[in-house]
Amino acid sequence: MLTALPPFPHCGPDFEEPEDPSTRSFFSEIISSISDVKFSHSGRYLMTRDYLTVKVWDLQMENKPLETYQVHDYLRGKLCSLYENDCIFDKFECVWNGSDSVIMTGSYNNFFRMFDRNTKRDVTLEASRENSKPRAILKPRKVCVGGKRRKDEISVDSLDFSKKILHTTWHPQENIIAVAATNNLYIFQDKVN
Repeated sequence: MLTALPPFPHCGPDFEEPEDPSTRSFFSEIISSISDVKFSHSGRYLMTRDYLTVKVWDLQMENKPLETYQVHDYLRGKLCSLYENDCIFDKFECVWNGSDSVIMTGSYNNFFRMFDRNTKRDVTLEASRENSKPRAILKPRKVCVGGKRRKDEISVDSLDFSKKILHTTWHPQENIIAVAATNNLYIFQDKVN
């Protein structure tokens, strides 16, 4: 049996970051389109995900985001080819950990990103069969743009755009995450002593 929805008579503020006209391009509207939005567990913050960034908004401050995290800014120079192969329209989700202190979202090459809101540190991790064995430790990954790359780095030109993490979730009480990569589901948890 369906119950009636509560009325929503008051229209709240518009959370919109003013665009810098000097950086406007053909892709501006596409990459700024929001693909996911989530309230924090505390209810104080709102998180939005667009193509290149995750933004955290304070519900008491609508004029600009409180925090902006670059997810894969190294793709900015590849927007034309991403548009041609329709990747620019991919809709990535974002998620909070149980204490709202860490944010997680997906990327390409089966990478997913985590941003610690307290320390401002971030990490890129990879979901793959090789690192999903029991007790395997995930090694941070780094994408380099042009020039010489180190042994442990991957070139932006060798990223696989058919492998993508669009869906992520975080256990509400435990440090357990799940990420979906096409038809594979990967579950990772904090190291147990």
